[in-house]
Amino acid sequence: MELTSLFDIYKTAVFDKDVDAYMSVFDDHLRVFDMWGLWSFDTLADWRTMTEGWFSSLKEERVVVTFSDIQVQENDAIGTATAFVRFAAISAQGEELRYLQNRLTWVALKKGGRWKIIHQHTSSPIDHGTMKAMLRR
Repeated sequence: MELTSLFDIYKTAVFDKDVDAYMSVFDDHLRVFDMWGLWSFDTLADWRTMTEGWFSSLKEERVVVTFSDIQVQENDAIGTATAFVRFAAISAQGEELRYLQNRLTWVALKKGGRWKIIHQHTSSPIDHGTMKAMLRR
């Protein structure tokens, strides 16, 4: 299994709103620096709770995740991946309603032949004039 396979699992799980599939890419010993609300999520259980809230808040909508400019460095035990990611909300009728973009970094360990993310960091640059996050590249 290559580290890049996590990108497909991630985007399929988000589109399907499948919490278990989404959580399957993360390690039990996880730290996440997310963009929304908290400085960090320091346990897998806390990240699951956030994910359940995110997916349930979508109601009939789905989210199409698109990764671009993926860059991966890996060896037999540890890997890193960076990418630009686009999250697009899609209506039940298939219409794109809105989107945002951000930057993504993963640090992963290979355990039992499978990659598991031990750290996820998402970010967006801050506009100096407005002090607001720039959510579109």
